[in-house]
Amino acid sequence: MSAYDYDLFVLGAGSGGVRASRVAASHGAKVGICEESRVGGTCVIRGCIPKKLMVYGAHFKDEFENASAYGWNVESVTFDWSTLISNRDKEIDRLNQLYIGLLHDAGVDLFSSHGSIRDAHTVQMNDGTQVRTQNILIATGGVPSLPKIPGIENAVTSNEVFHLRSLPKQIVIVGGGYIACEFASIFNGLGANVVQLYRGSMILRGFDKDIQKFVYQEMIKKGVEIRLNCEVSKIQNSNDHLNVALTNDNTITTDVVLYATGRKPNTANLGLELAGIHLNDRGAVIVDEWSRSSVQSVYAVGDVTDRINLTPVALNEGLCFAETTYGNCPRRMDHINVASAVFSDPTVGSVGMTEDWARKEFGNIDVYLSTFRPLKHTMTGRDEKTMMKIVVARQSQRVVGVHMAGADAAEIIQGIAIAVKMGATKAEFDATIGIHPTAAEEFVTMRKKCSD
Repeated sequence: MSAYDYDLFVLGAGSGGVRASRVAASHGAKVGICEESRVGGTCVIRGCIPKKLMVYGAHFKDEFENASAYGWNVESVTFDWSTLISNRDKEIDRLNQLYIGLLHDAGVDLFSSHGSIRDAHTVQMNDGTQVRTQNILIATGGVPSLPKIPGIENAVTSNEVFHLRSLPKQIVIVGGGYIACEFASIFNGLGANVVQLYRGSMILRGFDKDIQKFVYQEMIKKGVEIRLNCEVSKIQNSNDHLNVALTNDNTITTDVVLYATGRKPNTANLGLELAGIHLNDRGAVIVDEWSRSSVQSVYAVGDVTDRINLTPVALNEGLCFAETTYGNCPRRMDHINVASAVFSDPTVGSVGMTEDWARKEFGNIDVYLSTFRPLKHTMTGRDEKTMMKIVVARQSQRVVGVHMAGADAAEIIQGIAIAVKMGATKAEFDATIGIHPTAAEEFVTMRKKCSD
């Protein structure tokens, strides 16, 4: 008789945890998983999916305006916040039930509770239930990070913003990363007056510098007020509105303040220190290339490890862990050339190195850059541009970075990412025949280098 109740017990039923659980169970492991919130995790419940549905909703405003140029007479267009939110929530409920069903069908035992680690082989739930398990997987994701300023309790985060009862007329969004830019574009598209505050000198830190500047300019053209080098000192609740005091002594009056200043690993109250599991200075679980922590029987995947905080990465890390540990098929997650997207308006798609990163890595590089008006807007007259950029290591002529901002950028970059992952050269891009007329064909027709 086994000394353990489970072969694997997972903390957190988000993307990485669910994937690891199902794959491990498919290889014959007895698996349990606990989740104190809804099954599906940040991506499904309060992240990627509900956000993308709201992005779709926000784009209709421009589409209705563009329609007249193509002969459509669209009259009496109105927007109803409650309809959008109700239909979005129905889809999230469906996905939540789907994930629960996937766990059930895989034979994974689900505990609707917070779990913490008591030792290398013991997990305890809030109700006092303890399980003994051969291995533990931490997949608790991340949580919003908030500064300690007076009145911060008056702000909402990227969790609560999905549950606003009505569309605010005025909203202040604090932050310059992808979450802040996405929600700024969403609320602007839905008709709110948006002021975005960022303490840095340019939004989208970490992205290519030309992408940063381009998105900044395009968002401003679309009506988002972006204030750079700007910080909040306090937030004061004044009955029916909020007063946001800035460090430059200015004050903004608004209905809602959304703090989107980043997320941190969700490792609090898990008993990790008690179990001897090492964390880094950001509170992330330190793991090796096999996702194993400092404790032999404890692993971690996803945002809780603070490697690359993207849902597809968590899914793949979970898969690699389960295949290695239970499928007799050793696999390590390759974190090189992982593509990403920002669903701001304009959308950003990116894979590989930025220009600055490539210069530091290779010294001599070739850069190809193209900015143009999409064919669609030659008839609408809208002042909307698309930007594309290719970064090439000069000596090898390998394409080491591709970046785009504009309509369908995420969809286009997904295909380009395959070529970059395979090590394609600029000559191979050039030899590829484009699909005409599309924006994507620009990536295989750019011939003129930018000057050094």
